[in-house]
Amino acid sequence: MTSPTAPPSLALDAIRGSAIRDLLRITERPGVLSLAGGLPATELIPVDRIADAADRTIGEVTALQYGPSLGVQRCREAIADLSGCDAAQILVTHGSQQALSLVAAALVNPGDTVIVDDPVYVGALQCFQAVRADIVALPITASGTDTAGLESLLRTGVRPRIVHTVSNFHNPSGITASTATREALASLAQEYGFFIIEDDPYGALRFDGVPIDPIPGERVIRLGSTSKILAPALRVGWMQAPPTIIAMIERLRQSADLCGSTLCQLMAADLLSDSGWLAGHVDGLRTEYRRRAESLVESLHRHLGGRIELNAPQGGMFCWARLPGVDTSALLHAAVTEGMAFVPGSAFAVTADFGEHLRLSFATLRPPLIDEGVRRLTAALDHE
Repeated sequence: MTSPTAPPSLALDAIRGSAIRDLLRITERPGVLSLAGGLPATELIPVDRIADAADRTIGEVTALQYGPSLGVQRCREAIADLSGCDAAQILVTHGSQQALSLVAAALVNPGDTVIVDDPVYVGALQCFQAVRADIVALPITASGTDTAGLESLLRTGVRPRIVHTVSNFHNPSGITASTATREALASLAQEYGFFIIEDDPYGALRFDGVPIDPIPGERVIRLGSTSKILAPALRVGWMQAPPTIIAMIERLRQSADLCGSTLCQLMAADLLSDSGWLAGHVDGLRTEYRRRAESLVESLHRHLGGRIELNAPQGGMFCWARLPGVDTSALLHAAVTEGMAFVPGSAFAVTADFGEHLRLSFATLRPPLIDEGVRRLTAALDHE
């Protein structure tokens, strides 16, 4: 008797697997120090405050019921207050990755052009591959998305449906888009009729605490998340978009999961609306992540000296570095043998060659373990 097999799927064939998710299985091995996945520090998750929110919320019987597809109104209002917009522009999702997937499914038809940065956030690439988009990559610049290259493409007749960018502390490059880049993107979107997806899970984690203005304009869909500032397990993300787009995504969302967790959304509303507590908590995250970023940079310079090139992170969770002449995919195998992990640059490549690059996350480990991880990386490199 033969086993049943699934029919071939062109969409699945197009989707690149996530090297980062594959690496998480490796990092579960005892003794492996991971500078790979972008996981927030477990010890910085506000467990007691979340428990308080859970205690208050679980007493509401409606918290255990189905909720509206748009998200619980209280949660939408709390997010809107933080975002400086009206709640009618907010749809709450099961993490911001679901928001990205829904936007891709709603706005992109097979063969439509989508423009991404190179290197790219792999989760975005997967979403656009799933809807069989024609993906065009532009090398990211020191100021963010290559708007000059984008304008050149547009003038040749290319008409993208979407331009996607992680605008603040880009994953993986760490770059934050300049004001000029943001304004140029908004102007081009208005002139040529495409939507900008401003993917922003890291904007609150700017080390100096200075707020970053979002990309302006009416053709911007902004994605946010509680995962990096509260807890990934809450699974509360959102999109901020014009009400016409929100209505379209609401209908599509009903075919996916009907609604999110009312319980988690009410807990998130409790936390996000407690402005004094939230400001202090996020400030504490910035302080600690800055300390860890500085520790990583210092360790890399001390252990590797002139063998490594990098820009010191100014926020977010990642340090993008280059080891000239080194195949970092091959180096990873030696590094795991030494008991540490990172993500090789090739995992984020679309058309460019990032074989000498690597992404290191400073968020998860305390400074002594960061230093030990870099020491193990250096040992792996010396044994190559």
